[in-house]
Amino acid sequence: MTDRPDLTNLPSYRQPRRSVFSARRIALMASVVAGLGIAVHGFSPSTSPADLFSSPAHAQVNNEVRKVERPIGFADIVERVKPSVISVKVNIKEKVASNDDGDDSASPFQPGSPMERFFRRFGGPDGFPGLKGGRGRIVQGQGSGFFISADGYAVTNNHVVDGADKVEVTTDEGKTYSAKVIGTDQRTDLALIKVEGGSNFPFAKLADGKPRIGDWVLAVGNPFGLGGTVTAGIVSASGRDIGNGPYDDFIQIDAPVNKGNSGGPAFNTDGEVMGVNTAIYSPSGGSVGIAFSIPANTVKSVVAQLKDKGSVSRGWIGVQIQPVTADIADSLGMKKAEGALVAEPQKDGPAAKAGIESGDVITSVNGESVKDARELARTIGGMAPGATVKLNVLHKGQDKVVNMTLGQLPNTVEAKADTDNDSGKGVNKGTDVPKLGMTVAPANSVAGAGKDGVVVTEVDPKSAAAERGFKEGDVILEVGGKSVSTAGEVRDAITAARTDNKNSVLMRVKSGGQSRFVAVPIAKG
Repeated sequence: MTDRPDLTNLPSYRQPRRSVFSARRIALMASVVAGLGIAVHGFSPSTSPADLFSSPAHAQVNNEVRKVERPIGFADIVERVKPSVISVKVNIKEKVASNDDGDDSASPFQPGSPMERFFRRFGGPDGFPGLKGGRGRIVQGQGSGFFISADGYAVTNNHVVDGADKVEVTTDEGKTYSAKVIGTDQRTDLALIKVEGGSNFPFAKLADGKPRIGDWVLAVGNPFGLGGTVTAGIVSASGRDIGNGPYDDFIQIDAPVNKGNSGGPAFNTDGEVMGVNTAIYSPSGGSVGIAFSIPANTVKSVVAQLKDKGSVSRGWIGVQIQPVTADIADSLGMKKAEGALVAEPQKDGPAAKAGIESGDVITSVNGESVKDARELARTIGGMAPGATVKLNVLHKGQDKVVNMTLGQLPNTVEAKADTDNDSGKGVNKGTDVPKLGMTVAPANSVAGAGKDGVVVTEVDPKSAAAERGFKEGDVILEVGGKSVSTAGEVRDAITAARTDNKNSVLMRVKSGGQSRFVAVPIAKG
């Protein structure tokens, strides 16, 4: 190394300026170094900026930088689990691939439903970028999946393979195999497929425990048909209900996932599958950091039945249930808004035979507390038909225990309330109920309304009744736990509730063939 030349004698040489700005800049740099956890010794306010780089502290910093280890990454985990992940390609014949507007992203969900409005499915034929096909032609779609056994059983989403005439998978090594669909479950959006032509596939293990919020998560899949792609993030939330069905219990993650990731696994740092990626929240269709995974414990239960018999059987008690809101809890004299309120037991169902009635609140199953209606549905649905269960029920203010044998959940789509019921219009103007802001008439005086209860014939749009969703044609069957057939009986029940110092009165309402309970605030005075 040559000696540094002396430049001070040259005409163009100028002494470096020591400005306040440069001092501040160096101080900022020092703060960044300190923030990175690198020790800086010998620096003090008296040390000038020009001296900093020739001081022993500078040498110490350089030495420490050389010793800093690279951040711990996920390469070892990815190397171990990535071979178990597959790309899934499907062909579907004679499926309409575009709507009348020429939009190839026609939604498979009912127009106006929460999933249709707020959630974009990713993977599968519906809206997958690069979708091939047209009306009456072969449609191709792509998704993801993963092996769960060495003999070729693999998990993906129901919406990826639903209606597929041909299924092919491509492994991480680039080999392509044919696969057949063993079984699907629309309610949880899971499917089990069997890859043919191999017996020693690398496979992933489903996790036993539940992930904690804040745990690391790795999403592996086939976004936009690019092949094996890995992204990382954390578990953002759990127990999410996205309006997909009564068994929603999704894990929310922020690992970037996009169209084509459907059916792919979400791994924890132990290399186990904590969930199956199935949906994203996205106004644009691309990742915005909110994705939803089906928990591993749900996957285990569903896949076991699909492998055994190709379908899923769920326990059934035969009740129409709804959440217990704070107003409903107050009306029933409950301390906490917990449990599942029975709006109506189905005729000849297990619950009706066991003596459960409308207005009962199911508070626990086999000694385990029921938080809300969704939890009851998931708990009962996770049990086998024919199993005996013990229910704790709040009946007319008293606790009682009900033992029953579960039936099998009918394989039919649940009926939805008809919001266009006009049976009460223009027939009987009815009698005003001023405390509620609506007018009612005896049901037996209104054609098509039946013989029980009172029909709502008019609702003040600014009233408490309107805020609670009452509309013309609704039939009020009970008020405050008592059957009503006239406006006078409705007013008497409201008066009784006020006398008991209740802030709201509970009504059982029938709308479009379905019953529900509504807690309506009682006007004072």
